[in-house]
This record gives sequence, structure tokens and C-alpha cells, in this order.
Amino acid sequence: MRLLVLGGTGFVGGAVAARAVARGHQVTCAARGKSGSVPDGAVHVPVDRDGPDGLAALAGSTFDAVVDIAPMSYPWVADALELLAPSAGHWTFVSTVNVYADNETQGQRPDAPLLEPLRESRGDDDEIDPNRYGAIKVASENAVRETMGEKAFVVRPGLITGPADRSDRFGYWPGRFARGGRVVVPDSPDQPIQIIDVRDLADWIVDAGERGTTGTYDGIGPISTLGQTLRGIAELVGGDAELVPVAAEKLTEAGINYYGGPTSLPLWLPPSHWGMKSHDPQPSLDAGMPVRPLADTVAGALATERELGLDRPRRSGLSLEEEAAILA
Repeated sequence: MRLLVLGGTGFVGGAVAARAVARGHQVTCAARGKSGSVPDGAVHVPVDRDGPDGLAALAGSTFDAVVDIAPMSYPWVADALELLAPSAGHWTFVSTVNVYADNETQGQRPDAPLLEPLRESRGDDDEIDPNRYGAIKVASENAVRETMGEKAFVVRPGLITGPADRSDRFGYWPGRFARGGRVVVPDSPDQPIQIIDVRDLADWIVDAGERGTTGTYDGIGPISTLGQTLRGIAELVGGDAELVPVAAEKLTEAGINYYGGPTSLPLWLPPSHWGMKSHDPQPSLDAGMPVRPLADTVAGALATERELGLDRPRRSGLSLEEEAAILA
């Protein structure tokens, strides 16, 4: 299969390209290359999707399948479709669960109400507003389905983790448990949570290109709870970490933020957002989405944590000083 990955040097795109190369496919990665290099065995075509005729280097090329990882830009998606759709045999667009208008209702499926589409792009200096991000993805999804019709595979991932995850939204926990001692955790054991390993997502995307899978699906794993997940991570990491549950009101009084970013407890959500992490996974499972054991995901994330340094400044989570203040 001749596969084009629009991206291919970052977290998800790099995993897709690597898995496709491992299966013997001819893989082309079209990217600026600022996020890193393409996987061994793939061909790198330098492009700049922000520039005029930014995909000109691909003009006249034909591919059996295209995978677009456009993060937050409707113009990127529209330009790629205009140039490449006429000769593409299959098209995967990686969207997000942020497209849904309702963050509270649990058990939603891909036919749930969406945000109003926004045909815009995020500037390099803009902060990522989840609603704006989701609305741009809605417009991009619509363009893909309208152009590709029955050749379109739209996947809406939730929290993606595993090897090479640098977001700290999941990796914070195996990294913190590996350091041991008393660990502040949210006293919200029944909160739902869903994750997907980047290798499972990448394999599913490559499978879709090979098999011609189409439709719109959530890229999320089975529903677990925050309590089960954190205990499971701690047990898999081993060591002497002691989980210390702290009530939500105490955390908010201390200025601790939800889910991600500085001074936060990753994965923790207010009840008004529990629906984001409790979508019904059955349609995706029926469509062939693979799900590996939590042990594999934790091992992959922890390896990356150790490589980056357990004591490094983080994008998400608590510093030891911030955690000590709460414990005190």
C-alpha cells in the first residue's frame, strides 16, 4: 500500500508511519520536520501547510491511502483534499472527542450532537480553547466526509498515551509513582476515564487503510474508573508509593487545576465533564479497534518518563513542592 501521512514526525503521525513501515508499506511523510525525523524506512517530503501552495511537492502523486493528522486548521484540511482527494483510494482524518457539544452525558456515540463548525485555523501564539479546537475539527470532519464520501474514515481519539507521550497527562502518574513516597491523588474514585495507546490507534488507522474501513468512530478504550486506573498504574510500577486521596474541594481551594497544565492533577475532571471520558466504545470495538493491556501502556509511558527524566519540569502535574504543601 502506498500510504501518505500528512504529518509523520510527531506523536500520532510518527506512530502511524512506523507501524505502516513495519508492515511493509511504502510510506511517505509530508511535514515540515520541526517535530523530529520520520521513522526509518519512510520517505520525508518537506512541506509547509501554512504557505501558499504548501503541498506543491505532492502535486501529481497518487496514494492508496492518506492519513491527515492536521491538529487545528481547517484550511490545511481543505487544501489537502483539493490537491489529493481525486486520486486517493482511502482517507483517514484524525479528529478528537472535543467535537461533542455535551461534555456531561455519559455513554454517547458518534451520532451525538456536535459543536457548530468553525472554518478557521489556530495561530501559533493562540492558546488552545477546547471548544474552538473541537469546532475546527468539526468543520474539518465535514469537509473530509463531503469530499471523500464512502472512502472516509474519521476517528475521534480521546486521551492518547503510551511510548513517546510528552503531554504528562497520563505519564505524570507512572512517573510520580516510580519516585515513591506519599502521592496526592484526587478523591474521585468513581470518575470514568478512557485512554487509548498510541500503538493501538496507529494500528487501527493502518488497518483501516488496508481493509477500506470507513465511517466515523471514537478512538477510545473501554471505560474504567479513575480509582481503578491509578491503583492499577501504581501496582504495575511497583515501589513504595502511598496513594493519599484528597477531596475535590480541598484541591480546588489549594489552586489545583483539573486534567492538565501547570499545577494540576492529570486525568481528574469535574462531574460536568465526565461524559468526555465515558463514550460508548462498542462501535469502535466492533469496527476492529485493538485494545492492549494496561500493563503495556504503563510500561511504554514509564519508559518515556525515564528517558525524559523523572525530575524534569512538567507540562502537567504537580511539582514535589506543590504536592508537599497539600500533604502538609
